[in-house]
Amino acid sequence: MERPSLEINLPDTHEEGKLYVVDSLNNLNKLNVCPDGSEHVLDEEENTGGTGENTAVSNSRNQCLFFVTFILTLIVSLTLVSFVIFLIIQTRNKMDQISSRLISEKKNIEELKKMNNMILKHLNQSGIKE
Repeated sequence: MERPSLEINLPDTHEEGKLYVVDSLNNLNKLNVCPDGSEHVLDEEENTGGTGENTAVSNSRNQCLFFVTFILTLIVSLTLVSFVIFLIIQTRNKMDQISSRLISEKKNIEELKKMNNMILKHLNQSGIKE
């Protein structure tokens, strides 16, 4: 009576062995053919049935991430440009102040030269010689 049970279990074991060998070959093929990162993509495609749902979600997620990154880049760029414009305006104001001071100092120096010349003329006319 043992013999018929062995005959029934033997084909099941043989089929399980075939499935194990096929799964092992598939896993080995995945390791040899696919890079490390794409192995997970294949597993996820097998789980979803290869309908492309994963790629659609991934594409929309990538588009959203790109959009957010683009907006943040624009904000940072606008902030930097505004700061540069502010610095240019401040520098121009300081330069205007410095140039007005230089002009007034130049006028003062010219007045001092005139006064010095007048004093020298007065001294020369009064007869005081060095």
